[in-house]
Amino acid sequence: MKGADPMADTCDILISGGGVAGLTAAVVFGNAGFDVICVDPAPPITNRDAEGSDLRTTAILQPARDLLEPCGLWARLAPHAAPLHTMRIVDAGGAQPEPRVVRDFNAADVSDHPFGWNLPNWLLRRELVARLEQLSNVDFRPGTGTVSLFTRQTEARVGLSDGRRIRTRLVIAADGRGSAMREAAGIDVHTIRYGQKALAFAVTHPVPHENVSTEIHRTGGPFTLVPLPDHEGHPSSAVVWMEQGPRAAALYDLEASGFEAAMTERSCGLLGPLKLATRRSIWPIISQKAARMSGERIALMAEAAHVVPPIGAQGLNMSLADLRCLLDLALARPDGLGDTEMLDAYHAARFRDVSLRAQGIDLLNRASMARARPLRDARAAGLNALYALPPVRRTLMQMGLGVR
Repeated sequence: MKGADPMADTCDILISGGGVAGLTAAVVFGNAGFDVICVDPAPPITNRDAEGSDLRTTAILQPARDLLEPCGLWARLAPHAAPLHTMRIVDAGGAQPEPRVVRDFNAADVSDHPFGWNLPNWLLRRELVARLEQLSNVDFRPGTGTVSLFTRQTEARVGLSDGRRIRTRLVIAADGRGSAMREAAGIDVHTIRYGQKALAFAVTHPVPHENVSTEIHRTGGPFTLVPLPDHEGHPSSAVVWMEQGPRAAALYDLEASGFEAAMTERSCGLLGPLKLATRRSIWPIISQKAARMSGERIALMAEAAHVVPPIGAQGLNMSLADLRCLLDLALARPDGLGDTEMLDAYHAARFRDVSLRAQGIDLLNRASMARARPLRDARAAGLNALYALPPVRRTLMQMGLGVR
């Protein structure tokens, strides 16, 4: 790139954010031959037991796997992944915490493959960083953040927290729900706060999960058990437990035995007594959507563009759909990387899908939060009605996968 500022580093793409989405973007674009710089103020934590490790898990759905395979990521991840053959929805909204409606959505009804493959987020980071080290055209700078953005028609200039400057054709903002790059680009967001928090942790249990992901609805939000590989010889699952904020905080503060009793009751005992296999983490639940997916020389992706409650494995898979779209546009017109035509096409391709999925997940979350018995009864009746119609059931599964 031509112009002033000879002291600045240059690259094709500057990625702000070194979470799972940002690191994946760095691998995917680096593998495609673009010169990439990826920065994040916090070095990635790649050990499960380290303080601050991300104990959440991600179900990599079929379309996302197809993105990860060509760039050498899937070969690294597959040995650690637990396949998800069935999505089980349980309504336990009766007088007692016990199943009253159980419906299974089987991957075999729509595909020859599982719905997806579940992986811990800390492990995803570990394998992503290892793959980055094999790409000479990717410069990963952990411990460095973005602090300023100046754009014009031909390039963007980004200031970093270490005082260095970057000149680039495209900025990808993957720096989270409080994105500094989104704010610097002047793109507004709309946020919904539910008053919920989510607890995330891993458990062992005596009853095998049989590669079934189970989402149990009572009040406060879903309690979701997602299969993991065995842990120390015992069947294991990742858990996301959503509750109203004060209730979640009280649960988080319980000593281990009291917490294990509470989570076993909330799980309706479907997998037997649950035992903690990791520490617990907690975070607030919001829904958030940017007013636009792009601006001059900048594309928003992942939580910089959209945040949804952790229902139906949509969060990271929506982010990887953003990445797939950006990659396709970049490869179709390499000379137009980061120009107005590319970024307007990206917004047009992704904004409607993001909006529809965010609205759907918002409705599901509100239904799962229902406390009044008549609303819980209506939720159970609705689940029965949807499941009873095979074309509707099939369409819902295809939409959940992100395929048609």
